[in-house]
Amino acid sequence: MGEVIDDEVDEVSDMGSLNHSLAQGRLTTLLGCDERFEVMVELSLDTTQIDLSKFSLKAKDELVPDVCVYAGPPPAPDEEVDDDVLKVSQMPDLAIEVLSPRQSINELIIKIKAYFVLGVKSCWLVVPSMEAIKVYSQAKQYKTFTMNDTELFDEVMDIHLPIAKLFRKRFNEAPDRN
Repeated sequence: MGEVIDDEVDEVSDMGSLNHSLAQGRLTTLLGCDERFEVMVELSLDTTQIDLSKFSLKAKDELVPDVCVYAGPPPAPDEEVDDDVLKVSQMPDLAIEVLSPRQSINELIIKIKAYFVLGVKSCWLVVPSMEAIKVYSQAKQYKTFTMNDTELFDEVMDIHLPIAKLFRKRFNEAPDRN
């Protein structure tokens, strides 16, 4: 039997779920409709400028948010040299983490602290099972939005999203198969 590599184990523990995928997709769609932003999913961020071990993160030189939002020009490959880029050094303006069933909230809060040290301006922690989003404007300063709120408001990014569109149930009843 082959040797298990740490990266493989980490990848399995970070795997999403149906609700994780729905939240990630809906966030991408809602934010992508705003022409001020370029939205990317699962983008590898080069973190070699800081020591991630200070945050007790397993990652060595990269972090991968569920969703990255750029308000200015997004990262792009050098057309003369590269066809693509595996890790980008340009940090997003907004990093979004969506909690999956195999992750702990504490693990994502630690990543959020690292994002702020890297220069990210705003971070969101989305908890699908609780239909809640914590919008961080600093590492230890956040506002929580739930289905009891009309909209999510990120003051740093000037983003207003109707929270019901993110967590709404599209198919509440089983289809009639007759």
